[in-house]
Amino acid sequence: MGAVSSRLPVFPWDRLEPYKTTAAAHADGIVDLSVGTPVDPVPAVIRQALTDAADSPGYPTVWGTPALRDALTAWVTDRLGARGVEHTNVLPIVGSKELVAWLPTQLGLGPGDKVGYPRLAYPTYEVGARLAGAEPVVYDDPTDLDPAGLKLLWLNSPSNPTGRVLSADELRRTVAWAREHGVLLFSDECYLELGWEADPVSVLHPDVCGGSLEGIVAVHSLSKRSNLAGYRAAFLAGDSAVLGELLQIRKHGGMMVAAPVQAATVAALGDVAHVAEQRERYARRRAVLRTALEAAGFRIEHSEGSLYLWATRDEPCWDTVGDLAKRGILVAPGEFYGSAGERFVRVAFTATDERVDAAVRRLAE
Repeated sequence: MGAVSSRLPVFPWDRLEPYKTTAAAHADGIVDLSVGTPVDPVPAVIRQALTDAADSPGYPTVWGTPALRDALTAWVTDRLGARGVEHTNVLPIVGSKELVAWLPTQLGLGPGDKVGYPRLAYPTYEVGARLAGAEPVVYDDPTDLDPAGLKLLWLNSPSNPTGRVLSADELRRTVAWAREHGVLLFSDECYLELGWEADPVSVLHPDVCGGSLEGIVAVHSLSKRSNLAGYRAAFLAGDSAVLGELLQIRKHGGMMVAAPVQAATVAALGDVAHVAEQRERYARRRAVLRTALEAAGFRIEHSEGSLYLWATRDEPCWDTVGDLAKRGILVAPGEFYGSAGERFVRVAFTATDERVDAAVRRLAE
């Protein structure tokens, strides 16, 4: 017992608890801008679909219903611009974090294999490598990596935590490099619908992949764009050979998206009105928070996409976390995402309008 957990880093969010306690003691309550969890209502069209499918006594399939696969292929074609997408090119998953954490294991990676991911990144990329016993390696430019032993390469655009958006040229160059060296490329595109100062492009777009899905897979989630974090609704799209192998493994593992959630996903992907409405909410929160942070002496870097502002006062991140906690504002220390973030904090704009406005007032004090 404990042999696997010993491979993993300390769970970072536990270190934030004392600061959360401090922020919660504020007379007007805490403004939690740390985790980035959705707070707005699940759209009615999605809730209705979930309710209508509630009488689902039988086991769902791992591959999903034909209606779900139709919805996934249509969305990937229409929204991402991918070509030649068939049912074999899509696969529903039980939330994207599950996939990130267990992908190296499901791919059969282990000691001697390497998993590459950005120097500033979502911690679960490293966790996935360590769970499999593989070696995690970070990069500033993925094409500078030594391809020897590199079996899996993660991209993330828009980035968590920095909000950086990779250009089509950068993506195209990386796809070509990965194919040249036989490296499987997974692109985490969960924030693709949330570009603010740039228009995010998928690796599945023909301008990036040349119209072929060989060797590439995109990861998408409905948690952010549709407020469905509680539903655990996500999916993969890309190379049919890779997804076919994962499908077989996941069948044996019983990794099934609940039937009502499958129905809700169909409804979510078929409705664009709620996505536009949610974007408007986030755009307003982002604008007022950015203005308030800059007025309070912060510098914002990148942040052209995603649900976060990557902010710094050119001081150790825990000093910033502590100061803001005294004002009742909780943010995430950049150190959680790699040592390169040790002088930054990640500020989510997923709180309610009322809480965001409270943060704005406190930042002005």
